[in-house]
Amino acid sequence: MQLSEALGVHKGEIISLTGAGGKTTAMYRLATELASQGWRVITTTTTMIRPPSSQQTQELIVEDRLDQVLRLLSKVLPLRSPVTLASKRITAENKLKGIELAWVQQLKLRADVVIIEADGSRGLPLKAPAAYEPVVPEETTLLIPVCGISALGQPLSSNAVHRPDLVAKLTGLAYNEPITGEAIARVLLHPLGGLKGAPAQARVVPLINQVDDGGLLAAARLIAARVRNNPSVDRVLIGAAGSERPVLENWRRVAAVVLAAGGSRRFGRPKQLLPVGQVSMVEHVLRTVLNANLKQVVAVLGSHAEEIAPHVPTGVQVIVNTDWASGISSSIRAGLSVLAPAIEAALFVLADQPQLTQEDLERIVLAYYGSDKSIVVPVWQAHRGSPALFDRCHFDAMRMLQGDVGGRIVIRSHPECVLEVSLEKSQSLVDIDTPSDYETYSRTQPYASEE
Repeated sequence: MQLSEALGVHKGEIISLTGAGGKTTAMYRLATELASQGWRVITTTTTMIRPPSSQQTQELIVEDRLDQVLRLLSKVLPLRSPVTLASKRITAENKLKGIELAWVQQLKLRADVVIIEADGSRGLPLKAPAAYEPVVPEETTLLIPVCGISALGQPLSSNAVHRPDLVAKLTGLAYNEPITGEAIARVLLHPLGGLKGAPAQARVVPLINQVDDGGLLAAARLIAARVRNNPSVDRVLIGAAGSERPVLENWRRVAAVVLAAGGSRRFGRPKQLLPVGQVSMVEHVLRTVLNANLKQVVAVLGSHAEEIAPHVPTGVQVIVNTDWASGISSSIRAGLSVLAPAIEAALFVLADQPQLTQEDLERIVLAYYGSDKSIVVPVWQAHRGSPALFDRCHFDAMRMLQGDVGGRIVIRSHPECVLEVSLEKSQSLVDIDTPSDYETYSRTQPYASEE
């Protein structure tokens, strides 16, 4: 997955990168991606950077007068992109001094996007900003706090961390104590760390960088899970900005809609209330979904709603579908109607799948994070099943469904958008439709018994 795609960059953006562990590489990689799409791109800094290579930029302008910069841009930028700007060469340090903050608004008028390295880190994978850092323009629309996974497990010292004393204050770690994933997450989320200087209007997308193998990916996921839950964070990227595939996973906001409105006609009584261990089936399924750590969990009730509602755990949002008898499509619309505007995908779960596991749900969601596909469907015994995940781009189509029809029509209409995920525990996707189904299930589950 490309950085520009994962970040959702649009024209007119001012993008600032802060933190440590690959800001410069990420800046030039993003600039190259956008320039390849025909965008006019300016890269620059508000601190200092090393002179870019010819692979990183098409043109370098070093000029301390804004009027001269604008004149040069008018000649160069239509023909060559990206263009890198600096105000002065610092020859003794082989560095370029950055631009004035007051220039940013004028640069925005000349380019499709301006990308700014707004922090320094001495090439180390983790840092906390000093009192005068970062230098983030107030016009910033996208803030990318960066950290390097290579800091994980290293002693908290100046060998691995820029300003280790400040990192110690933010994390509670002692000097020379191993840096943990929790500590990295704290740095990224601290108002005096990764969130420092974030303008109110800016989307915040942390990048956990330097992740290029499976072992590191597992560690990065634990950090991403902590970071993603912060309300200030739009999404979290995991990857290696300098690699062929710069983004391995794009952790977006995913909700679950648990469909529990049916009348259980074939069963003869509300199967949502069948016992599964010490709780009802609907409570068991909802608790499984809650454990998957999704951004929002919605239960759609309908038939026997008053009886079922007391079985809904805390943390689940309830909506009652009064039109439940018209079919499952009405419950899908009801669930979509209460999703938060920030939700980017929804996982539709049936309330009669008691063998569904937290691991099953997480595998489906992780497949979405790691792909550019917009529909994820589990497969068991060579058959597609539920729960299926749909990106927001399909929500309008889901709302147009009519009758007792679910998302399969949308899936069949967009085969190019579908990613299949094979689940090892095939029985996890078996639903309970009839008394014999429940009897079969009960025999395989020692904790499940008929009332």
